[in-house]
Amino acid sequence: MAYIPPDTATRTRMIEQVRFNDAGLITAVAQQHDTGEVLMLAWMNADALEETLRTGRVCYFSRSRGTLWRKGETSGQVQTLMDARLDCDRDAVLVLVDQKGVACHTGRRSCFFNAMRPQGLVEISQPLIGAGELYKHKHD
Repeated sequence: MAYIPPDTATRTRMIEQVRFNDAGLITAVAQQHDTGEVLMLAWMNADALEETLRTGRVCYFSRSRGTLWRKGETSGQVQTLMDARLDCDRDAVLVLVDQKGVACHTGRRSCFFNAMRPQGLVEISQPLIGAGELYKHKHD
């Protein structure tokens, strides 16, 4: 089912109910909508959340650059929003997405590839695409 964006007034009311942290951010977990695969964790500020809800294309806030980060703008690995859900405390958001390509900047489908095993950290997946090919311009 395709994402239908709420109108401006509804988006504003929803965002006003979010409990952003002292830095004005909320934790955002991206999950593949049809398989349940957890893809990545990032941050959103009110502007990123509003843009995501308005456009249906997932937008995050880059803490290192201090600016909005539209997933896939440099890599082409776009996340299309299918649904967004706040947790019970309204201080974390789950974005159910349709991920085009890989989600991780390492070229892996998911950022969660380091398994904590008895022998230590074990990489349980390999890159599907090299970083040089993935980010011909810059890292997103």
